[in-house]
Amino acid sequence: QVQLVESGGGSVQPGGSLRLSCETSGSIFSIATMWHRQAPGKQRELVARIASGGNTDYAISVKGRFTISRDNAKNTVYLQMNSLTPKDTAVYYCNIITIQREYWGQGTQVTVSS
Repeated sequence: QVQLVESGGGSVQPGGSLRLSCETSGSIFSIATMWHRQAPGKQRELVARIASGGNTDYAISVKGRFTISRDNAKNTVYLQMNSLTPKDTAVYYCNIITIQREYWGQGTQVTVSS
């Protein structure tokens, strides 16, 4: 049973940075790995995606501030978040799509406030 474990969330002041990690319990071949977020009272939205070939995509609201990357040796995908604003406050979820199915992490809270 593959599990996703997210970490790195927390509270930060506006302008600060955080790095989220999404580690899988085993080695799996992913078609794509994505970070989503859901703010209170809002729908879940796609934040960033990295495909198996390494191509990346970002939501317009985070482009230039967030960077998605992966370390295959550590079975981990990262989301580096810089220049955070209160609008980035949300629960962030890791999502991996394979040929057989997709997996979701439990979510990690990110709070940006002064």
